[in-house]
Amino acid sequence: MSKDILSRLSRRPALAVVGALLAMAPSIARAEDAGLTLETAVRLALTRNERALAADAEIRAAEARVMKARSYFMPTLTTTGTYTRRPYEVKRTVGDTDIIIQSYNALAGVAQVNMTLFDARSLPALLQANSERNAQRFASAESRRQLSFEVGNAFLATLGTDQVLEASRNRFEYARQSLEAAKARYAAGLVSVNDVTRAELEYATAEMGVIQVKGQVETTYLELGFLLADMESARKKLIIPEFLLREAEEGPQDVERMIVEAQDRRLDLGSLRFYAKGQRALMIEPMLRWIPSLSFNGQYRYTNESGLTGRPTNWNLGLTLTWAVFDGFSRNADYKERKALAVLADLDVKTTMRKVELDVRDALVSLENQRATLKQAEVAREVARKNAVETAELYRQGLITALEAADANVKLFEAEVELVRERYGVGIAFLNLEAALGLDPFGKEPTL
Repeated sequence: MSKDILSRLSRRPALAVVGALLAMAPSIARAEDAGLTLETAVRLALTRNERALAADAEIRAAEARVMKARSYFMPTLTTTGTYTRRPYEVKRTVGDTDIIIQSYNALAGVAQVNMTLFDARSLPALLQANSERNAQRFASAESRRQLSFEVGNAFLATLGTDQVLEASRNRFEYARQSLEAAKARYAAGLVSVNDVTRAELEYATAEMGVIQVKGQVETTYLELGFLLADMESARKKLIIPEFLLREAEEGPQDVERMIVEAQDRRLDLGSLRFYAKGQRALMIEPMLRWIPSLSFNGQYRYTNESGLTGRPTNWNLGLTLTWAVFDGFSRNADYKERKALAVLADLDVKTTMRKVELDVRDALVSLENQRATLKQAEVAREVARKNAVETAELYRQGLITALEAADANVKLFEAEVELVRERYGVGIAFLNLEAALGLDPFGKEPTL
């Protein structure tokens, strides 16, 4: 856009807003340093929104399940102490020695250690727990990534309604001035009462438009505040994400390469891959039940009632071999079920692979369509601007009626609003493309 066009746009307040947006002037951001940037909005959501906090909690739960699976390979140590009070004491004399068989106050302590030395089923369970932990890490990261894109879309939508409100206020101010001018011209006998009536109608329509857009602005700010879990921050002046609007105008890269990179990068697909890996590990667990398991146990006892042995302490060690020779074909049924679940998990991976390709291609088509729509909106706005300027001049010369002048202004307003919406529509379409590619709203690969 040439400097001449921008200078002409600045002569009208409503067009100045759109002109500044299209030019993406750095002065806007500098003037609104105290406002809310897209980066800050995403950071607030990722630290305060319950969905992000829940994603972190799910990772901690998955880590705990891995710890529990590992505990199967560790020994267990159990200690027990008892005290018993009896109404009488029992003694026996053996030779010259009195032996207490039952004491008034009996004390006993037992320490027992158990450890599974070998159980083939434990390894698949650990592998499955590790795979589910990794799957949850990817799923939680994907949940945070999707939240950041929701914030980005809400941020751009709020910016768009803000700009529409500004244009609506300018239209209302122009309608007010036109009404005053029509009344003055009618009082001077230069126009008929129809011009005043039409100006009054335009004034009322513009006033109603401001009220309606205010409601839309309030709704978008509430939605943004809900995502940020911080209504106060959401009420700040939003700073235009110039980098996003600028990148949205760049041409697409090689589509096939983008699809391959997206399939390698997408976190939801990575989560499904790890889940499928865990299902394959768990599938072999039933067949490993045919292999015997071996465990070790040891016990140490102490009592103040040594009895006839005369020994207050005692201990023992042992090995236990367990072999489930027949279980009613339960393990065979479990194997078939888990094999089917593993197949389903692999099919989910394949389906998502194709879905990623579809998402990327759809996002590219949508972005190209949005760019074309934006160009059409720019042309329509320029045509409406020229028509409004010419109509205003003809009205001043008394060659047309106020009705025609008001209609030209309405068309210009509608073209300005459509241009603002399409401009941010390109930004939202670009965000959708980055989401399909597995990136974050800033074009970076998300971290786990």
